[in-house]
Amino acid sequence: MENLLNIILFLPLLSALLLCSNIINISFAKTYAIVVSIIELILVLLMWYLFDASNMEDGFRFVSQIDIISNIGFSYFVGVDGISLFLVLLSAFMTLISIIYLNSVDNIKHFLVSLLVLESVMIGVFIALDVMLFYIFWEFSLIPMLYIIGAWGGERKLYASIKFFLYTFSASLIMLFGILCCAYLHYSLTGRWSFSIIDWYNFLNLGLDKQQVLFIAFFIGIAVKVPMFPFHTWLPYAHGQAPSVGSIILASILLKMGSYAFIRFSLPLFPDATISFIFPIAILCVIMVVYTSMIAYVQDDMKQVIAYSSIAHMGVIVLGTFSLNIEGISGSVFFMLSHGIISGALFMMVGILYDRTHTKLIKDYGGIASVMPRFTIIFVIALMGSIGLPLTMGFVGEFLSLLGFFNVNVIITLLAGSSIIVGAVYMLNLFRNVFLGAVTNPKNKELQDIDFREKIALIPLALIIVWLGIYPKVVLDKIDIAVNEVVAIMYDRAILSENKDFISQVNRRD
Repeated sequence: MENLLNIILFLPLLSALLLCSNIINISFAKTYAIVVSIIELILVLLMWYLFDASNMEDGFRFVSQIDIISNIGFSYFVGVDGISLFLVLLSAFMTLISIIYLNSVDNIKHFLVSLLVLESVMIGVFIALDVMLFYIFWEFSLIPMLYIIGAWGGERKLYASIKFFLYTFSASLIMLFGILCCAYLHYSLTGRWSFSIIDWYNFLNLGLDKQQVLFIAFFIGIAVKVPMFPFHTWLPYAHGQAPSVGSIILASILLKMGSYAFIRFSLPLFPDATISFIFPIAILCVIMVVYTSMIAYVQDDMKQVIAYSSIAHMGVIVLGTFSLNIEGISGSVFFMLSHGIISGALFMMVGILYDRTHTKLIKDYGGIASVMPRFTIIFVIALMGSIGLPLTMGFVGEFLSLLGFFNVNVIITLLAGSSIIVGAVYMLNLFRNVFLGAVTNPKNKELQDIDFREKIALIPLALIIVWLGIYPKVVLDKIDIAVNEVVAIMYDRAILSENKDFISQVNRRD
């Protein structure tokens, strides 16, 4: 099984290339994509089953490394730990669910090719251990999503797709500068070029000033992808104009690339700089939570409510990440998974309503619960997960993220915790206006409840929201092992004694 991870990475890409040919008939295209995605998910589940945390190579499993340009230290270097394992699983699962949900669209083969290519690229981001390879996957992810929004989006699709591309691509160039600087500094310290994150962990010992400059370079590239305030303005446009499947993938997986990069690069590579910037970043997270929650409350478009809700939840995820302790970072990783499942379900259900009514405006609905009862039950489960109700997976990640930062600063945690109250207000307000009361629009009396295809897509999401809310241990155990490794690297690499003390204090270590 030493090539299992390589197969997982390249299977969707090679399948997409085959789909481009005339071998696969257009009428069979969706079935073909579903079969490929099922095989991909089975392989990822097999990787989870075989994942042995006691048999790790530098903290990673299923490692493969092949030199590509040895003179500059660039290699094909991939592997997974307890953090990336579940993000790969999320990518495979949500891609399959999205393809099952996908309704008839123009040029469906092109759409499916874009999704399969995007799946490979997203998995590549989460498993790349060569930083330049990571950057290539990171940038290449823009192309399929740009095409999905620009070709199948709404009336302002070109504006939304171009804004999405320019924001993320421009910020990534700044991160590329930081990557090249790190590679040069590694060369100046060791006498050899390397983009291996393992080498950087072991040998890239930098002073505080250099750490701060490089931290900012990485931070800008990552913060736009998350997106953090004030770099968030591209996301509502992208969600508003993207087709439903585009919004599902964007919210479920693409945003997690940013929060993942903070954990993989910013924290362990620049621990002293991270601590020096922890409170400014925490303040930005609080602004994300409060400001975007207030905007979500006044939206008249269901999709925009969920889009701004996503930004607020990402604020809590980033806050948990920068708690620098095991509870907070593990909680933020779990929250990435729960937000991916829950937001994907909510965007899918808005898409289902739009397919039937061709409107996303809240005022055009009312009393939907009496017309679509099965749809309403699943929506309630996703809604409860979104507002962090206990016994849903949304509660576990949000609680642990806030608990982690509680060890750092109580006041900031309480302000960020307002997301639970405000989130409940705007989501329950949405539910009341759309689902409760009398059917105010006569056209809605004829709406059909979810069909078989939609049940196959939605029911697994609802079950996972409840299952991992009741029994998160099956995921958290492996995440905790990887997060322990990240915290240990931060402690070992911190050059200031007071920062070592800070890391020990927030982790309650003597």
